[in-house]
Order: sequence, then structure tokens, then C-alpha cells
Amino acid sequence: MTGLHGWLVVDKPVGPSSAAVVGKLKWALRQGGHGKVKIGHGGTLDPLASGVLPIALGEATKLSGYLLNGPKAYRFTISFGTATSTDDAEGEVVAQSPVRPTAEAIRAILPRFTGPIRQRPPAYSALKVDGERAYARARAGESVELAARDLVIHALSLEESGPDSAALHVHCSKGTYVRSLARDIAEALGTVGHVSLLRRTAAGPFTLDQALSLDKCVELVHGPAPEQALLPLTAGLDDIPALAVDPHEAAALKQGKRLMGPRVKPGQYLATDGPVPVALVAVSEHDVRVVRGFNLT
Repeated sequence: MTGLHGWLVVDKPVGPSSAAVVGKLKWALRQGGHGKVKIGHGGTLDPLASGVLPIALGEATKLSGYLLNGPKAYRFTISFGTATSTDDAEGEVVAQSPVRPTAEAIRAILPRFTGPIRQRPPAYSALKVDGERAYARARAGESVELAARDLVIHALSLEESGPDSAALHVHCSKGTYVRSLARDIAEALGTVGHVSLLRRTAAGPFTLDQALSLDKCVELVHGPAPEQALLPLTAGLDDIPALAVDPHEAAALKQGKRLMGPRVKPGQYLATDGPVPVALVAVSEHDVRVVRGFNLT
């Protein structure tokens, strides 16, 4: 099916991997008689996590990398008193503490984890160490210590607090590990802890309000008109201003050519020929250069 381009926002359940979700939707498209459709996701969610998983189809897959670099938001629960090897509920217990922080203590510590921070990723992560995934080395019994990385926590708030746990919400830059954030908050409070619940509430411009259950998404793409379930390709670029081009300029951009001369202030734009997206472009003081071109009519 040549005209299937856009986004499907899945509310991923706990259990399947992000790749398994993509595989299930790909199967549903084939079974529905829609042929081979390019499909991918815009940011991995661990099997134990639920929430917003943007699925790109057709030409929208060219924007998956752009979405990966965007901010994310999560609601997560820290269970205090137990640290695990994976910093979530899946790992083995590696430390325990009788200390249980109060809601007041938690609120008081959060400013230390807001704004630019340095974070040490968990040993059980997909980051590579000498060409091998860190989690593979950790599972083999190796001691894995990853270098701290710079990132930004845009907002961090306490939503609920109980005797042994606390629910928080975070809006963060790419590269943030919520498991590490939970671990570090617990340690700063004089105890240990791990993530017992993780739900992504936003990925780039996509939110839970737009998300459909996995079963519903499978039903829609298996049906006779899957395009009616899709958000447009441009939905993944809601924060990118448009740059109007004429048909001659659109043809040049589709060939990868640069448009010369200043037009608008430097930055990233979505070049459009009328209502049709042509390319994601970078505008400098001298020219307009294609970052990602789209084959749409």
C-alpha cells in the first residue's frame, strides 16, 4: 500500500517489547491485505514499562530519529527500602534499608534533580561497552560501570506518597534513565529504592490523550482503511515551523539540491508545497539544505 504514511500512537501495555509491538502491527497490516509497509517506533519502552509508543509508518519512519532526540515524560513509582541489580522490579535484590522518607523530605530533595544534571546509566542498559551491550556484560556477571552523562530534567514533581513508595512525574531530555533517577533520589534520601512502575505519558509531541490500546491499533490496521487511524506525518513535527516552497523549489529539494539565498531566520523547518510535506530542512544565512526528504504526492 503506497499511501500509508503517518503515526499511530500506541498505549503499550506492560509485557511486550517495543519491537514486539512493531512486529504485531506489521503482521496485522499483512493479514489485512495492505502489503509491505515500512514501520518502526519512535523510542524504545522496556517490557516492564507502559504508555506512549509512537509508531511511524511509511515516510514517517524518516522522522523516528528526530523523535528519539525529543523530550519525554514519565510517571513512575519508587519503591523504597530495596535496591535491585537492574534498578527496577525485574532484578535481584542487592541492598536493603529500613529508611522510609516522608513526602516533605522527597519534595525537598527534588530541586537537586531538576535542571542540568549528570546521571550514571544503569548497568542493565542498551548502551555499548567496547562494542557489546552493557546488559549483556552485566548478565554474564561482569561488573559494569558506565560513565555519567549530561542531561536535563525539565520538571520533576511528587504526585503521591505512601509508607513504602512514592509516585512522581518527570519531563526530561533524551538519554534520561528513569531507573537511574529513582535510584539516585532514593540514595539522596538516605535509603535505597527501585522503579516498580513506569508509564510514559509523552514522547515528543505525542501524549496519552492520543494513544490507543495495542488491541485497538491491531484491529484498526487490520481493517479495510488503516489510514483513517493514522495521525498525519506532520504530527511528529508540531514544534517545527513551516516553510512554503513553490513546485520548482519542491522539485529541487526532492533531488537533494540546496536552495540559495536567505529566506527566514536560521533553524529547522518543514518545507511544504501547498499542503504536501516536501522535506525537513535546515535553513542557514546562505541556503536551505535537506535534512530528511519525503516521497509524497
